[in-house]
Amino acid sequence: MKTVKFENGDRLPIIGLGTWKSKPGEVRQAVYWALEAGYRHIDCAKIYQNEKEVGQGLADAFADGIVKRSEVFITSKLWNDCHRYEDVGPALDTTLTDLRLDYLDLYLVHWPISFKHGVGFASHREEYYTYQDVPLTQTWQAMQEQKIHGKTKHIGVSNFNQTKLKELFAMEGQRPEMNQVEMHPYLPQDGLVKFCKENGLLMTAYSPLGSPDSRSEKHQGDPKLLEDQTVKKIAEKHHATIGQVLIAWSISRDIVVIPKSVNQGRIKENLKAANLELDQEDLQALSHIGTSHRFVDGSFFTGPQSPYQSSDLWDS
Repeated sequence: MKTVKFENGDRLPIIGLGTWKSKPGEVRQAVYWALEAGYRHIDCAKIYQNEKEVGQGLADAFADGIVKRSEVFITSKLWNDCHRYEDVGPALDTTLTDLRLDYLDLYLVHWPISFKHGVGFASHREEYYTYQDVPLTQTWQAMQEQKIHGKTKHIGVSNFNQTKLKELFAMEGQRPEMNQVEMHPYLPQDGLVKFCKENGLLMTAYSPLGSPDSRSEKHQGDPKLLEDQTVKKIAEKHHATIGQVLIAWSISRDIVVIPKSVNQGRIKENLKAANLELDQEDLQALSHIGTSHRFVDGSFFTGPQSPYQSSDLWDS
């Protein structure tokens, strides 16, 4: 499988298994099936509230000899309530315990938003910290130290725009090595992709299939990427699934992609996208798809009770 390379030569498989919204009771088996099928990259996060089960799936696969720990690239993320310097290390320790691991391959700051310690999702002003209370530079200093201590091999961020990245670039020491953001043909993030590539920053695309399980009342009117006629035509042309086309689109841009599934057949199917090569005609059609939409709009962090604005998350 194609890989992307970190500055030190470490390689990350370009397709990983996403575990966001994988329900308890399903994700342990999904992780096992993925490793059995040939995945060597698992993406996790504390806030997904399933890291203990992911850890069980990993332990099962290691015990059964399917794969060795050294052969799997495992990512997790620091939640918003642990941005203070003194909270970062313990948060990573908890994740390592839950995942039954001695180290992570990559640890990301999940959002450039800070909550008070112990808050899952802030809903009142007093549950938030501001950038004056907890600067991103304080969080990043602690992230750098986790790498120095050997608890993670690489460090990066998620949902960071160019302004926030520049703030971290200005610091001494280790720069972010990865930026994980929502990305698909409806949200190609061309400006951010260009900026990251110019600055030697790898990228990962989450919600590459258009977040089809985000169909709460708020999202009823969202466009459905998996039903898009342009993508359907390309899938028919290549005798591929729509999901495979969307995954192959990210691969064609040298961007890591982490489709989520707990269905064994779909897990295998998604991995086969590694063998699908889109031609210039396909890529041109996808670049002029005619729909623009961000599924994860961050509005849950920027409401009237929040000190943050959408400009803290996204480039204008």
